[in-house]
Amino acid sequence: MPDPAYVRDAFARIADRYVLTNHILSCGADLWWRHVVSSRIKAWKPARLLDVASGTGDLALAIQRSCPDCEVIASDFCAEMLTHATRRGVTHTLVADALALPFPDASFDVVSVAFGLRNMADYPAALREMSRVIKPGGHLVILDFSLPTNLLRLPYRFYLHRILPHLAGWLTGHKDTYEYLGGSIEAFPAGTAMTGLLESCGLRQASFTPLTGGVVTLYQGDK
Repeated sequence: MPDPAYVRDAFARIADRYVLTNHILSCGADLWWRHVVSSRIKAWKPARLLDVASGTGDLALAIQRSCPDCEVIASDFCAEMLTHATRRGVTHTLVADALALPFPDASFDVVSVAFGLRNMADYPAALREMSRVIKPGGHLVILDFSLPTNLLRLPYRFYLHRILPHLAGWLTGHKDTYEYLGGSIEAFPAGTAMTGLLESCGLRQASFTPLTGGVVTLYQGDK
């Protein structure tokens, strides 16, 4: 599991260049991935949503636009990242650890987390905590990187380990952070391994949807 102190420091160091770097490294596909998530959430018409590990607020902003009547709260344990989220227009932000969320049980219709669960120190504990604050009938949505299981697998892994760290290092000045990225993706449970984990943490009807050939995967669990 990732070391929390390293993760917090790594994201604090790249916060100023995080958004631009993501757009470049994904060739803009990250915008589409968040659109898919926000569109799914819009169909549920939530009144209150928590975006965990919100970072610079990319997904929170997409949800605010798609669901203008929903109260969106963006939380992250890295204050430097949330500073950028606030500047970019996220209405409600809160510095908080995903493993100890400062909310009562059943506080939200939806909890979302994009590219954040993979960086948490204890996946099951984080999932149980997110499940705790979801109302009965509510939903957990996870968007994160995965490894393709098709012909894209070999070229994607080459890009992930051989090209991406150098390009990201040039963009941010912190190559080591993106060398960590590849290893974290390799170790992260995906597909049925993740849906099984969701169900073991109190969620039901867990499902997964690969996007962009399996480079990322959208997971859903219901409370």
